[in-house]
Amino acid sequence: MNPLRRLLVHVDGSPRSSQRLQLARELAQSCDAGVTAMLAVEPAWVAVPMAGMGDAGGAIMLQAADDERRQRARAHFDEQMATPGPGVTWCDAGPSPILTAFAQRALYNDLLVMGQHDPDDALAWGVPGDFVPSVVIASGRPTLVVPSAGKWTGIGRRVLVAWKPTREAARALTAALPMLQSAQAVDVALWSEPADDRDGSQSAARDVWLEDWLQAHGVQAQMLHQGSNGRGVGDLLLSLAADRGSDLLVMGCYGHARAREWLLGGVTQRVLRSMTLPVLLAH
Repeated sequence: MNPLRRLLVHVDGSPRSSQRLQLARELAQSCDAGVTAMLAVEPAWVAVPMAGMGDAGGAIMLQAADDERRQRARAHFDEQMATPGPGVTWCDAGPSPILTAFAQRALYNDLLVMGQHDPDDALAWGVPGDFVPSVVIASGRPTLVVPSAGKWTGIGRRVLVAWKPTREAARALTAALPMLQSAQAVDVALWSEPADDRDGSQSAARDVWLEDWLQAHGVQAQMLHQGSNGRGVGDLLLSLAADRGSDLLVMGCYGHARAREWLLGGVTQRVLRSMTLPVLLAH
């Protein structure tokens, strides 16, 4: 049974929203899934809270900025929907807090499609820099993060899986199964942890279990042993993805929440900051 039946795409005022919508529609076509596009951005008064205080003109300007951003987002949506492909349902979070609104809607979807934060994209204002990891951790839903640069279509032909024996990696692997089963090539990067297993026997056994599990689900994968786990794994993953010609990276998202301060593992931070291909994350 295909576990991907409902996809939720985050849209904002940036043209990159069209890229995410296109990718989501392609996935929906292959998985026979429904797609919802949700406009979720912080209101302008959050970015400039003093601008409208005690000044009717300032408040009007802020509202006009919000309206213009929504119109631009809807225009990108309508332009994408004019191309052939599955239909998409539109919804607008309105003035609700962006994290609460999107994370709550995410609970009723199987896969989220979001964009890498680009601090230089002025049209994406209203989307916090920590929005992606915040949603991943708050919702617990697997999330496909699309890079802020480049064009990405037909992903999932060559998939690289970053594996370590953790629940986060297992959840990411399970979420990616439909893509792995249809991929032309699947590589699994494994990092051993000799401090936990000095003779290597436990690591070898886990590798066999993983390969058996994949084969039981119809996935033939090449295991790539990458040595000991340590600093620089994020860069090594991105370099390996380039060497293998991967168009999708699957990995766990490591970290935990404290109010709105998200504490992420170094590998997750590095990949989200420097990603060069779409990444499927799960927490």
